[in-house]
Amino acid sequence: MSDLTAAEQTNVRTALKFLRTRCGSWTVLSRALGFGESTIGNVVTGFRPVSPVVAFRVAKLAKVGVDDVLQGRYPEPGTCPHCGHVSREAAQ
Repeated sequence: MSDLTAAEQTNVRTALKFLRTRCGSWTVLSRALGFGESTIGNVVTGFRPVSPVVAFRVAKLAKVGVDDVLQGRYPEPGTCPHCGHVSREAAQ
């Protein structure tokens, strides 16, 4: 059970996958977030619910507000996880 809605959990998982690409690996991302790699893996795959702590740490690492993560505004739709370029066509 989680304090976050299903949609908010999906948005946090999307942000985690985006950050994984930006960081280069799950190991690096897990360390940056202060969680074990298996914990993050279980959250991303849905075996464990997304906790508010995970959402806050993702927002802090991404340097965005937690509302941006929870509402799916981070990453902005159409953003390339490799270079950060935002494709306006994909975002619409």
